[in-house]
Amino acid sequence: MRQRAASDLPSRRAFVKSAAAAAVVVASEHLLFAQPRAARPSADELARMTLRQASEALRSRRVSSLELTEACLARIDAHQASLNAFITVTADRARARARAMDDELRAGTSRGPLHGVPISLKDNIDTAGVRTTGASALFADRVPSEDAEVVKKLLAAGVVVLGKTNLDEFAAGGSTTTTYYGPAHNPWRLDRSTGGSSGGSAAAVAAQLCYGSIGTDTGGSVRIPSSCCGIVGLKPTYGRVSNRGVIPFIPTRDHVGPLGRTVEDVALLLQAIAGYDAADVTSEDAPVPDFIAGMQAPVGGFRLGIVRTHFFDKLDPEVAAAVEAAIGVLRRLAPNVREVELPAQNAIPNLGMAETYAYHAPWFTRTPSLYQTTMRRRLEAAAKISAADYHHDLQETARLRRAIREVFHDVDLLITPTLKIPARTIADAIARAESEKPLPPEPGNTAPFNVFGLPTITVPCGFTKLGLPIGLQISGPHFQEGRVLALARAYAQATPWHDRHPDPPRAR
Repeated sequence: MRQRAASDLPSRRAFVKSAAAAAVVVASEHLLFAQPRAARPSADELARMTLRQASEALRSRRVSSLELTEACLARIDAHQASLNAFITVTADRARARARAMDDELRAGTSRGPLHGVPISLKDNIDTAGVRTTGASALFADRVPSEDAEVVKKLLAAGVVVLGKTNLDEFAAGGSTTTTYYGPAHNPWRLDRSTGGSSGGSAAAVAAQLCYGSIGTDTGGSVRIPSSCCGIVGLKPTYGRVSNRGVIPFIPTRDHVGPLGRTVEDVALLLQAIAGYDAADVTSEDAPVPDFIAGMQAPVGGFRLGIVRTHFFDKLDPEVAAAVEAAIGVLRRLAPNVREVELPAQNAIPNLGMAETYAYHAPWFTRTPSLYQTTMRRRLEAAAKISAADYHHDLQETARLRRAIREVFHDVDLLITPTLKIPARTIADAIARAESEKPLPPEPGNTAPFNVFGLPTITVPCGFTKLGLPIGLQISGPHFQEGRVLALARAYAQATPWHDRHPDPPRAR
């Protein structure tokens, strides 16, 4: 071994100076996120922040990703037993990821506003090395080898994934009660449904178990639970976000979209996941604008169209009152308001059922008993659909997606209630799902916008006397998410509803 010459050794003064400098670096790294013990926020206070607030706290070094992650995990420990929002919690992976994101920040690297922020993913979105079940016994042990495209984008943006959230089996429901893992519970009232199918995601965001979530929406599955749980949920334009790596339900209507506590939060999530995916045949090669900038656009010149036919029929009185009050606020924000009609949607159920069956046939024909009652009946009926019926519905969907463009010659945005009724009781939802008698279809306010493929958001617009949230739905032209976000943000800023949060009981 080479002996160091005297000239290689530092002088005593240089050594002391160097050691002092190193001590400062070590101390600064140790104290990078530290605050005086008395001033440090509690786990609940940290979890109460919005996604944007958490992002700003991270970038200003007032908190670490690990602290945010531990705060969310503590909330999950406290409330998972009562809410059943998660199917899988990846605590160790989340902590390791948070430490890595903190290391990057210490090194001066930031991946953007989502860097180090803990979120959740609906459990029909593939995650490499973490089971993705679709809330079904069929896939109870399914562990993908590759992340879905949206997960790749989110990880590149620096998020910390806390786990996978509960849903109706294979996203085929609107209550998150038809799940192999037991129903999710609404954090506002535990006896009520969260809505579905992204009900676990909505419950987790509303109860402050995470700062945001990614769900899927085929007939309202982001917007329904967001409305039921009093948060914001956005279904982007069909093709805006890749579906690759998501267990399909109805590919011609499947959308991936964000859930958050504020409009700004969902805009930040959308910014990360939007974009063309050449490997996904449903993806559209459209430019991705700055959604945060678009969200801040003035709204006074927007022409608003109130769609009353069908969408206001048979409204619960409390829902009707809240929505009319919301329209009053919108008239002050954007005075040019008129009533409009949408292209009539004839019944086109065969397309969806046939596409669902096409995916599940290899398993369903061998092991139908592994499916929940609701899904099993759907697939049994779908097996009888003819190619002619499927082709007819496919053509009708294409016609409607063109026809809806005409409506936007006269208005810029469409306004409707998100749902006609507040959240059902879980018992009622289960009884309806398992009933042997075919129940009359409930005319929904969310599914038409999946057929049209329009960007659509729900924002809280009130509460019932029982304290159940009510949602307002805003829709815009294809690829005009910025316009939708701008009006939603202006409405939220003009009303107090986003400031209310549930207080679910803790596990004992």
